[in-house]
Amino acid sequence: MTTTLRPVEPLRQHPDGTRARRYQVCVNSRPVGELHLTTSPAHGTSVARVQELWIAEADRRRGRGTVAALAAEEVARGWGCAAVETAVPATADAALRLFAALGYTPRNRHMEKRLGTTPPELPPGSRARPMTEAEYAAWYARESERYTRSWIERGVPELAARAKAAEDHARLLPDGLGTARMLFSVVEHEDVPVGTLWLALEAERAYVYDVETHAAHRGRGHGRALMLAAERQATEAGLPVLGLNVSAGNTPAERLYTSLGYRTTTHFLAKPLL
Repeated sequence: MTTTLRPVEPLRQHPDGTRARRYQVCVNSRPVGELHLTTSPAHGTSVARVQELWIAEADRRRGRGTVAALAAEEVARGWGCAAVETAVPATADAALRLFAALGYTPRNRHMEKRLGTTPPELPPGSRARPMTEAEYAAWYARESERYTRSWIERGVPELAARAKAAEDHARLLPDGLGTARMLFSVVEHEDVPVGTLWLALEAERAYVYDVETHAAHRGRGHGRALMLAAERQATEAGLPVLGLNVSAGNTPAERLYTSLGYRTTTHFLAKPLL
């Protein structure tokens, strides 16, 4: 039997340069599933994204999904993409095994924690205070460079990465330190600044955009104090969930978040197209 992709719509090309197309997964022309392939908004046409891959229950465990994913890679190569990525829910064990077998590797993951109604206390000697304008300016310069470098490491050309960093920060922080629903804090221990926190208060949850312990103070438990400060602010705002992103390989952060009760919700995987 032959598994193929059959387009069900014309190729859509958007003003930002991205592409998208939906396909039926067919076995000898019989539809058995669906696949939605796009290119990543962050990378233009250089990175493809498997947005959706679904196989009907009766046709699972027969290699249909594997062949469909490989066919999607061929389409992506035809689009000129150098890599392909996907997001997989943490509960989708079969999909995680499929993409791992095809050579996809972890890039990052989203984690969440459900919060109680009582704000947690910070460790003795630690406190969180609002960031000053001068501290914000220094933090913003560091954060912009870090964010730029993260995209360069994912294959985005430097000029494009810097443009993306500027655009994203302008969108998220139109009023800088005074942007509504954005909280910027400095955590101190015994009156010495040891780290910074950027927390967004969204409609139904809070989200940690950036958390950093200063290099000279790492390994002393201040990362836990920073996260407890985030949980305290989220709880005081009446939000029931706190989310964050952690990069693959950041083992100390993963251990900290797990010890605090965070659970992975989504895995983000990527694969170069040779």
